[in-house]
Amino acid sequence: MSNVPGAPADLLRSLTRAERLLSRRLGAVLADDAISIEAWRVLCLLADGQGHPMSEVSAEASLPPGTLTKLVDQLVDRNLVFRRIDPIDRRRIRAYLTARGRREHARLDERVQASIAELGIVELGVAETSEPGTPPAANLVRQLDDLIGRLDPARQRVHADAAGPHP
Repeated sequence: MSNVPGAPADLLRSLTRAERLLSRRLGAVLADDAISIEAWRVLCLLADGQGHPMSEVSAEASLPPGTLTKLVDQLVDRNLVFRRIDPIDRRRIRAYLTARGRREHARLDERVQASIAELGIVELGVAETSEPGTPPAANLVRQLDDLIGRLDPARQRVHADAAGPHP
């Protein structure tokens, strides 16, 4: 890579390596329950109880629509997810967790959180705006989410729309 610490190539390499290693670690945690990392991403998105359009689930889970459909079919077969026609836009399908899906997500989330806690993530580059007492992993996630927002123009629009008009 570069001889200059912190060069863009180093950031890309480090983020890629961290994602792959964390996925491998969490994949091992989820394997006992036959839940893939991709399925875990879907369950986590749906855990907010709001129901999400399949197009949004596809984008957030980083899965092509056809692959997502097959994955959601499997989750439906396991009674973890159900789909309904969007009441506002009847052309869209929204996905939701079932009651069993919420229980499974909560149970698996405890195991995933414990596995992440074992890593002993320290306060790396915590922003000055971090709230005291916030777990280090939450600060890191917040920083990465901020980076994603800056890199993804579509996500910038979504967050701007959610924030509403600025005075």
